[in-house]
Amino acid sequence: MDIFSIAGAAYLVAALLFILSLAGLSKHETASQGWVYGVSGMALALIATVLQVADAGTSTAILVLVGAVAIGAVIGLWRAKVVEMTGMPELIALLHSFVGLAAVLIGWNGHFEAAAGHLHGGAIHDAEVFIGVFIGAVTFTGSIVAFLKLSARIKSAPLMLPGKNVINIGALVVFVILTVVYVINPTLPLLIAVTVVALALGWHLVASIGGGDMPVVVSMLNSYSGWAAAASGFLLGNDLLIVTGALVGSSGAYLSYIMCKAMNRSFISVIAGGFGIEAGPSGDVDYGEHREINAEDTADLLAGASSVVITPGYGMAVAQAQYPVAELTRILRGRGVDVRFGIHPVAGRLPGHMNVLLAEAKVPYDIVLEMDEINDDLAETDVVLVIGANDTVNPAAAEDPGSPIAGMPVLRVWEAKNVVVFKRSMAAGYAGVQNPLFFRDNSQMLFGDAKTKVDEIVGALLRVNA
Repeated sequence: MDIFSIAGAAYLVAALLFILSLAGLSKHETASQGWVYGVSGMALALIATVLQVADAGTSTAILVLVGAVAIGAVIGLWRAKVVEMTGMPELIALLHSFVGLAAVLIGWNGHFEAAAGHLHGGAIHDAEVFIGVFIGAVTFTGSIVAFLKLSARIKSAPLMLPGKNVINIGALVVFVILTVVYVINPTLPLLIAVTVVALALGWHLVASIGGGDMPVVVSMLNSYSGWAAAASGFLLGNDLLIVTGALVGSSGAYLSYIMCKAMNRSFISVIAGGFGIEAGPSGDVDYGEHREINAEDTADLLAGASSVVITPGYGMAVAQAQYPVAELTRILRGRGVDVRFGIHPVAGRLPGHMNVLLAEAKVPYDIVLEMDEINDDLAETDVVLVIGANDTVNPAAAEDPGSPIAGMPVLRVWEAKNVVVFKRSMAAGYAGVQNPLFFRDNSQMLFGDAKTKVDEIVGALLRVNA
């Protein structure tokens, strides 16, 4: 059996491992196993690729490939080690940009190879080059903008250019026309033109999307990066890239669809950047005065409760409060209090962000519930602790038709008997929308660093127990 047959078999096994990885990652209990499948599949694919190059390439090619893999591995391990969980969304966005850039470079290489006569081109090859460059360039700049927004290097507010939808549709029309012309006559100026158009479109698409929709954007870019990888697979004649890209592209698209349904938004409206537009006077309404509470009184409130629901958000991640929250949960459950967590589908800035943080802190899986599983129980809950969440618990979504987040399903925490909101200030959330929850009669604000405040509550409960 020759090396290419062995590599083909290895690619098939790697593809199966990737499928098993996706299946494993779909549940908390099997996520670690899914991770092992994914890493094993990628390691097998890399080894098979290196062996193919070693069999057919020059010593220089082998050294370049092994050197590139080694450098990438060192950088990847370093970044994975030093990145905080709070920085994971922007890191993932940045990784998506690398996939897009790789697709652009592979497409350009395919053009030059065909122009030099090293490859048999043809209409199909030319279309693959053009489409691959377009998808890759959109993914590259779109991911860069997502990274900049998530890391607060630019404002999260949507860019509102006049006729923004016309700009997007116009760019797509230009792409279709250029593709037809390129297939008929593949020239470098056309490839340059589509690259520029795609780079501008990717930037504009994500810049036009408001901060509240960024979790969907990350998922959407994940899908784009998958299709970019698949396009590269067609160009390189690599079946594994095609299969892997299709898996990532389809799963990312489906996840984006699920998240849009959870937010009561159409996928097209998110892409068009409709979220985050000030549609009414919500931000200017005077909701009255808020009430404050301290850690000691919060501990007393919890000590007298029979049921508690904790709804975390990105603020909990920033404060690294998941560990004291897990300790608080352990203490309350030890005293017979029914403690559960309510997780909104877009809590944090990455799908599943809160679930990972809580699992990291050893919070039992069975008490971490999704929004639809917990919402109907909130009216019978004694105390809800809102830790770093804002837009996902905003009653304006259900009660104010003029709000930018109108129609977005939220955790109805205001129905509980008592609500304690952990925040650093009265500032609006990431979507830039004021939250009337803060001013409700059954709500009290606990200002300060979430980790510090939860530690103080834990300390107060332990003193009472002593």
